[in-house]
Amino acid sequence: MENYPEELVTARFSDDEAKEYHCENCGAVLITTAETAATRCSYCGAGVVIADRLSGQLAPAKVIPFTISKEEAMMAFQKWCRKGLLTPKDFMTADRIKSITGMYVPFWLFDLNSKVQVSAECTKVRTYSQGDYIYTETKYYDAFRDINLDYLKIPVDASVKMNDELMDKLEPYPYDQLKDFRTPYLAGYIAEKYNFTDEELLPRAKEKISGYVESYIKSTFSGYHSTNYKSKHIDTRNVKSHYVLLPVWMISYDYKNSPYTFAMNGQTGKVVGKPPISSGKVTAWFSGVAAGTFFALKFVSFMMGGGFW
Repeated sequence: MENYPEELVTARFSDDEAKEYHCENCGAVLITTAETAATRCSYCGAGVVIADRLSGQLAPAKVIPFTISKEEAMMAFQKWCRKGLLTPKDFMTADRIKSITGMYVPFWLFDLNSKVQVSAECTKVRTYSQGDYIYTETKYYDAFRDINLDYLKIPVDASVKMNDELMDKLEPYPYDQLKDFRTPYLAGYIAEKYNFTDEELLPRAKEKISGYVESYIKSTFSGYHSTNYKSKHIDTRNVKSHYVLLPVWMISYDYKNSPYTFAMNGQTGKVVGKPPISSGKVTAWFSGVAAGTFFALKFVSFMMGGGFW
């Protein structure tokens, strides 16, 4: 402490940085970040929902409740780790899970509409024989597509603390399990309010569906041998967006003094994250593949009369 500058030791939190609340169970005064909407008391362990941070515009419309308990999440994570073909043998031989935390992560669900107009020059090619000649016939077509696409419940996480790549890989969630939001769902879990509005996250939602839009456009030109786009206009708009809370188990794992973070879908049990990789297993795997390829080529060479040398 004495090594810290005096201005940091005596600094005060602003309202945007931290808030205090009183635990109704034991009376302790605790500090949370400004975004925390539900947590546990560090003294008595009681679940606390900070209602004033979930009111008005900050109130979620829907929530998908947890269906996987902490114990089930622990066992599912250990089972998932043991399936790693290239992970070290001792990855799960000791209890290195530092923490496993149930969190309701804020998401925006977007209902999007894309109006698409495409002009293209397409060809159909036919090859046929006539007499002593082989002919290739190419027909050219001017093609136009006027497409209307609707995409429902496109999820984008709205928390600045969560890794976007991890959250995207947790999909899909069973949206038929969405419930009207009630604060008791949060008891015993940590919850955050959103850091980004739906307007700020709309570009990410558009990016998430861009590949599907392009794939659908391409499917409408099936049957042609070539397609050369002359013009393509895609206008994607937000029809409606919903602020929801989705369940995530965050797992912190320590292996050889290096931290690893994993996430689990609190409804489906899907686990995502990057485990440690064993260099020895990687070398052995590639050596095995190389040896298998070598002998396969030798066998093919032998069968084709090339001998086996």
